[in-house]
Amino acid sequence: MIFAVPLAWFQLTYEKSRLAVAIAGIMFAVILIFMQLGFQDALFTSAIRLHTNLKGDVVLISPQSTNLVGMRNFPQRRMYQALGYEGVEAINELYIGLAAWKVKDDPAGQTRNILVLGADPDSNIFKMPGVKENMAQTKVQDVILFDRASRNEFGAIVEECGVSKAQELKYTPEGFTCNKPVTREVANRTVTVGGLFELGSSFAADGAIITSQTNFLRIFDNRRAGLINVGLITLKPNASAEEMIMQYVQSFESKEVILPAVSGITVDGDRVRYADPEKKDRFIIAKSRLTLDDIKKTRSVAIDDIKILTREGFIDFERSYWQKSTSIGFIFSLGTVMGFFVGIVIVYQILYTDVSDHMAEYATLKAMGYSNWYLAFVVIQEALALSILGFIPGFIACVGLYALTKNATRLPLDMTVERGLQVLLLTIVMCTISGAISLRKVQSADPAEIFG
Repeated sequence: MIFAVPLAWFQLTYEKSRLAVAIAGIMFAVILIFMQLGFQDALFTSAIRLHTNLKGDVVLISPQSTNLVGMRNFPQRRMYQALGYEGVEAINELYIGLAAWKVKDDPAGQTRNILVLGADPDSNIFKMPGVKENMAQTKVQDVILFDRASRNEFGAIVEECGVSKAQELKYTPEGFTCNKPVTREVANRTVTVGGLFELGSSFAADGAIITSQTNFLRIFDNRRAGLINVGLITLKPNASAEEMIMQYVQSFESKEVILPAVSGITVDGDRVRYADPEKKDRFIIAKSRLTLDDIKKTRSVAIDDIKILTREGFIDFERSYWQKSTSIGFIFSLGTVMGFFVGIVIVYQILYTDVSDHMAEYATLKAMGYSNWYLAFVVIQEALALSILGFIPGFIACVGLYALTKNATRLPLDMTVERGLQVLLLTIVMCTISGAISLRKVQSADPAEIFG
């Protein structure tokens, strides 16, 4: 068996041009898999950026909301209703909307949709760098904070604020200060950039601004005060989010609640049934029979005109939308699968041709007494060697491609150890499958036919 290692290597390196083609083909498949997985992860990570940067243990939204840019309004009184429950420390409102941002400060300036967030300047609900230092400036009429990680299409706002390229990359006060007056139009209303913060773009929004709720209602003059998009509830230390949700739900007159369909809860037609038997995406449970365990599993409860979620449930709400309600997640998954099968075909063609060209040698080994298992082991070793040789340049190329794509799109596209190991494993499996398919050719080697 010791002889099998150099034999496999000698067979691969005998035809240098064929080996180079094989490595290039596997490298292409590796790059395709890496990019598809990277884009998919960037999609989900960017989609929940804001959710993970909001302070709050329990979140209220409208049951009609679909995702971050599809948030519907609900009455502000539902948020104040939560103040009556034990364990609630504070409540804060958040307005969300998309508005047309005029790229250049001139009458013919091009517009681009931007995410607008409105909150109480004293609420301190944002975790993003730069917000805490500059939020007080939004108390002034028509003053906003601009996301310095927005796409370049929104204009050179950071540069116009007097922030250098070196400062823009640092998380220091100087990197978030707007030293010069910068004005733009948002929804045909002139606003002034009072400071910078950093959030980043996503597939739903290429940029964002933050302002006070008063300025938000000035920008969206068709919105009524008191109809908010998100209610953030902060609990006291050691308070349970699930228990608070249970208390909150029990105060409503409705006798039934709606939960998202998750594993761990069985539909029995009595306590639990489907809200829509065809879609099977939501459960209905009598409010009196709702348990804390149900809330812990679903992290979300809808009743009447409100949906109340834990912090994790709010993040799951956004991620689930992009995974299940859009075709983007499916497209990236399909791309990964296609890259995997492309690699299998390429490696199979290389190994099959290699085996066919060396049938006389395989037949000689058989005549010398080597078994089919030994010959199969040689082919599998060739496949494993090809997987490593193709993975290394593919990995190096993708590190550069990730950096290039991140700079161009401002999406969170970073190479991680977990993804590297995942693709390495997929590459080894891909090449091993190709080797296994090629074994039939090796096993058909007949010394009598070759030397007859």
